[in-house]
Amino acid sequence: MSKKQTATTSAAIEQLKSQLRESLYLDLDEYGLEEQSSGEFNSTFLGLQLNSAFQPIYDSEAGDLCGHEAFIRPSLGGQQAISPEFAFSFAAQVGKLVKFDRVVRTLHVLNFRQIYAENGLLFLNVHPNLLMSVNAHGKVFERILHSNSVPTNRVVIEIQESVVEHENQLADAIENYTERGYRIAIGNFGNKHSHLERLWKLSPEFVKLDISLIKEAERNARVRKILPRLIQLVHDIGAQPVITGIESQAGLEIAIESGSTLLQGYFLGKPVTAKELQPTDALKPTLRLNKRAAA
Repeated sequence: MSKKQTATTSAAIEQLKSQLRESLYLDLDEYGLEEQSSGEFNSTFLGLQLNSAFQPIYDSEAGDLCGHEAFIRPSLGGQQAISPEFAFSFAAQVGKLVKFDRVVRTLHVLNFRQIYAENGLLFLNVHPNLLMSVNAHGKVFERILHSNSVPTNRVVIEIQESVVEHENQLADAIENYTERGYRIAIGNFGNKHSHLERLWKLSPEFVKLDISLIKEAERNARVRKILPRLIQLVHDIGAQPVITGIESQAGLEIAIESGSTLLQGYFLGKPVTAKELQPTDALKPTLRLNKRAAA
């Protein structure tokens, strides 16, 4: 790297530090947020190394990517992996949950720009304990999005509706997010804790079906027959269904035959760092078969 390039990179990092202090009250030095040689960022916070991973979500109708869901990959010293659930629980126990969540979201946004500079959706899960503080939290997060040229309408806030006990609070949280331009997805719909009536009231833009449904559909002909009806139900409320948990060619074909065009699962792409993302060819033969059948 030339001296001129080094100076340009250093200036960009200093500008980013300033933005994070003003917008999220985060200090890159304090939270160990660093840019790697790959252009991606990681962070060291509360003794944990944090990295972003992204799983693609495909649109079979468009034959292209719809976006990516972001996951946090925490580890001890970059060596021993630990679960995201443990990391969030630990942050909560030491009273740093809000800051921890902001660091995680910041990482995802910075690394998301390595995938799509101008296009594609970023699906972000919201920690249940932070959902009800959306008035301040959503507004603060909006600043880091804007400072990195990512509009809120490219961010899909994914909410697990089954973990929220107070329906009115959930509706208020969703309203606050949508007023700021965010899109809303309800996750894990179709598990035993889901409430159909609640789905109608919340009117999300996306409904992500529970991973168990497609797996059960592969084994059970009755579930295969029911799945298209569930997809149609999601369409009827004005939302786009997303079938998750696709781990085989059979699962992919069942998902497409059900009427859903948005697809996610290990067969199409595992969660990996931005630099490791590769397009899949898994959709192409299935799409060709579908076109011939329709002709």
